Parts: sequence; structure tokens; C-alpha cells
Amino acid sequence: MARKYSKSAGKDVKKAVKKQKKGKLKSGKGGKGGKVKSRKQAIAIGLSEARKKGKKVPKKKKGSKKKSSKKKKKS
Repeated sequence: MARKYSKSAGKDVKKAVKKQKKGKLKSGKGGKGGKVKSRKQAIAIGLSEARKKGKKVPKKKKGSKKKSSKKKKKS
């Protein structure tokens, strides 16, 4: 079975998580946002950086919209 993520993409994620642990990782374009506190966000940043570099990373999953259930008024 083939690898879903390339080894170099894994390295990018590792770097991002290390930066996050040190408190150096920032979100937003060019790292102009606030400090990243969650591990999940650090992983997401690492994967997006790998994507930008053209490494083998699966496409983003598009979130499915939940159907809003409208409450019917009783009159």
C-alpha cells in the first residue's frame, strides 16, 4: 500500500509542532496572526506548508454543511 503522506511532509509537520511547543509558531499569512496554542492547529499549519511546497499530501477534506432544522411554530 502506498504512503498517503510523503516523509518530507511529515518532517514539515514535525517542525511546526516543535515550533508550537516552543511558542514560536504563529497563525495567519506570513505568521502575522496570534500564537498557536493547539496541537491540531500546528499539524494543520505543517500540512498546509507541505502542500505549498508541492509535497505529497492528500487534499483538504471539505466540511459538509449540516442541515439546519427549523422549528415549526405552533399556533
